[in-house]
Amino acid sequence: MSTDPWGRVDDDGTVYVRTAEGERAVGSWQAGEPEEALAYFHRKYDELATQVELLEQRLRGTDLPPAQAEATIVKLRESISGAHAVGDLAALEARLEALTDLVGKRREEVKAARDQARAQSREVKERIVAEAERIAEDTTHWKSGGERLRQLVEEWKTAERIDRVTEAALWKRLSAARTAFAKRRKSYFAGLDEQRESVRSLKERIVAEAEELATSTDWGETASAYRDLMRQWKAAGRASREAEDDLWTRFKAAQDQFFQARSTVFAERDASLRENAEAKERILAEAERILPVTDARAARAALRGVLERWEAVGPVPRESRDKLEGGLRRIDEAVRKAEETEWKRSNPEARARAQNTVDQLRRSIEQLEGRLGKARTAGRDKDVKEAEEAIAARRSWLEEAERTLAEFS
Repeated sequence: MSTDPWGRVDDDGTVYVRTAEGERAVGSWQAGEPEEALAYFHRKYDELATQVELLEQRLRGTDLPPAQAEATIVKLRESISGAHAVGDLAALEARLEALTDLVGKRREEVKAARDQARAQSREVKERIVAEAERIAEDTTHWKSGGERLRQLVEEWKTAERIDRVTEAALWKRLSAARTAFAKRRKSYFAGLDEQRESVRSLKERIVAEAEELATSTDWGETASAYRDLMRQWKAAGRASREAEDDLWTRFKAAQDQFFQARSTVFAERDASLRENAEAKERILAEAERILPVTDARAARAALRGVLERWEAVGPVPRESRDKLEGGLRRIDEAVRKAEETEWKRSNPEARARAQNTVDQLRRSIEQLEGRLGKARTAGRDKDVKEAEEAIAARRSWLEEAERTLAEFS
């Protein structure tokens, strides 16, 4: 009879494991020495321990869904409770119990996030309804108001659903707002003929003011005045078609006269800004050399120097601004992403745990392959089969462990 702290082999070859409830037979060994039997069943225990460790790492190092984790725990607990293995099975069950608590906390976090999302969706839908009601009550821009209501309905459809009672009540208010808007718009157009004469009179005044401003050289104030006149024009509604076309032609001519004169002056001013644009193009070309980013810290330092020179150059013509600023933003975004990637890769503790598991499994496979070679040489078919099964299992675990490690890369 052979024994160790966690099991023994009886004289008749029966292998027992020691548990808190007493001894339990886990198998029979007739093919060799008792020490070989205990070693074999210890390996079975090691396989279970490795599976528990892999699950621990996935739970603590990745976003493993609670339901999937729970299913894995149940499966492992069933495997351990009746395991044909020799080792501290109670310790494995205790580790699974700790993981069960962790999964419970993870589930509560997921539920809290879902509840928060629903609360946010309720806020979104209440905002949609409030805006729709404001449009239904106040707006006189029928086309833009109708388009905005359609947009609000689309926003409603894309928002996450909330509880049925609140959803129905808010939808009822949204529908009522759309109906009220449609009735007001219909009433407005029904009385439009009566308003056209007053609209013509109002636009006569707008056109007269626009024609007075046509020769102004106060570019900023006058441009703002024209924008205000345009807003008044749009808010006034429409006169008869003939009056509308004639008044618009006069308004447009006055406006064009002013803006063409302003464009001539600004063109002369922009000539002095083109040199700045050329300087910034040269700086941008130099900044392009930062890409691709291989050293995030050095790239950020180089970009700071670029930004200092960039700001020192000064303004550029309007037509060049978006292209130049967009090019610089693209480089800054690339540097920022490189910094984020570097930070993610530098999480040492989780990555070290994952790397340690991978290393252990690789060493275990190497040892088993050595054992397999010896068994083949000696012609021990049973040992060959056991080694091949153990190697296949560990290779499967190694693939999972390497995927976990890759998530930190």
